[in-house]
Amino acid sequence: MDELKEALLSSEARPTEQAAQLIKSSNYCIALTGAGISVESGIPTFRGYQGLWQKYDPLEYAHIKSFIKNPEKIWKVMYELDEIMQKARPNPAHFALSELEGKGYIKAIITQNVDNLHQAAGSRSVIEFHGNAKRLICLDCGKIYQREEIDRSVLVPRCKCNGLLKPDVVFFGESIPEEALNSANQEVNACDLMLTIGTSAEVVPANILPWEAKRSGAKIIEVNLERTNLTDEITDIFLKGSASQILTILLKEIG
Repeated sequence: MDELKEALLSSEARPTEQAAQLIKSSNYCIALTGAGISVESGIPTFRGYQGLWQKYDPLEYAHIKSFIKNPEKIWKVMYELDEIMQKARPNPAHFALSELEGKGYIKAIITQNVDNLHQAAGSRSVIEFHGNAKRLICLDCGKIYQREEIDRSVLVPRCKCNGLLKPDVVFFGESIPEEALNSANQEVNACDLMLTIGTSAEVVPANILPWEAKRSGAKIIEVNLERTNLTDEITDIFLKGSASQILTILLKEIG
């Protein structure tokens, strides 16, 4: 793979063509996706211009201690975000990754998103690093509910055991679910190519995964609107543009 990469980079092939060749020649390619892949589905990012954290202080609205202290206040925001996610549909980037998985090129997707859009697009091997907002979990007994089971007219949903329900997503101050963390590490150690798509690479510990992949010898293809701290350090090919635009081109290049 190193020889192929050197040959590609020494040629006059377009970056998307180089990336497509790397994907086709890889033995085990995985993707790491962030909020940027879902922007075109109508879900705002958390950071950057018009990000959610510009509107809501994350320590006030997205920390587990804040949730437990004042669940009614936090649930008002959760209901607002839920309305946005319920209207969202997979965009061409999600469908492109699903098709690449179906063709055998993508072995797994590790997503930082909680919107369920990869699964809605047909992807099967999805590791939900930060959980899934379609589910709720009881903080007392651990029972899982689907959002459809919850009475949205109540200000603070509660379990049958009267325990406090929260979206089954990772709040600040909480750990990554052990199963998701172990599965992600297994995929990172197995891969020889990682696509990072729409991630700011600023959230710990998800931002460590590309570095671990690189340390294990994997190549990194980065798809983003802006450069990140990965770009000049470990990225082998940087493809600037929206996730839908770039992944649609890659899918066509791969054939």
